[in-house]
Amino acid sequence: MGYLEGFKVTFAKWAGVHSDTGRRVTLEYPEEVRPKPVRFHGRHVLNRYEDGMEKCIGCELCAGVCPARCIYVRGADNDPDDPTSPGERYGYVYEINYLRCIHCDLCVEACPTQAITESKLFEFAFTDREDAIYTKDELLVDDDGRPRRMPWEHWEGGFDPAEDTSGWMRATSPSGDVRFEGIVAWANELGYGGRDAEVGQPGEAAAAAAEVAAEQAAHDADGHGGH
Repeated sequence: MGYLEGFKVTFAKWAGVHSDTGRRVTLEYPEEVRPKPVRFHGRHVLNRYEDGMEKCIGCELCAGVCPARCIYVRGADNDPDDPTSPGERYGYVYEINYLRCIHCDLCVEACPTQAITESKLFEFAFTDREDAIYTKDELLVDDDGRPRRMPWEHWEGGFDPAEDTSGWMRATSPSGDVRFEGIVAWANELGYGGRDAEVGQPGEAAAAAAEVAAEQAAHDADGHGGH
């Protein structure tokens, strides 16, 4: 294809011709922001309980599972008279280096208390390398349970931080396994927003999974009977 044909394709896209949606492909950023999927992986937040206590217990599992080695956590013992978290320890130091983070969300899956979740915010850029290392002060939600906004972050457009943050949940979802029927995979005690708890797989999926499990059990029984 010559360059004139290339210009023709570009003009056709701009004019809405040969487009399924009839819209231009290019957005006028930052005024226009691409809508994010429900479970989009973006910038992390550290959540609190409704009483204000921090969910992070300083177990360092998120740092241990991180393939990019971008998370640094150090736990400390809670003050019995003024605890920071409900556990014996809390996250005294918590840092994420976004020059390394690949947004795989393994940290969210590994967290036993749902302390760390990812938002849909992906429009953030840095002019200083130190700004790319988010500390606990920047990651922890404020007293109202809202994510803290940094000067280099573009929160406007595309989603509501109160509703869409924490849109991703742990991977221990039903996935068609009948053993997860009725088990809550995601608690509703988020630091903000009104997300309902997941209550297990739909009835049809449960019935199908039960049928498969019954067939497998019958097959195993026949196999043992043959011996």
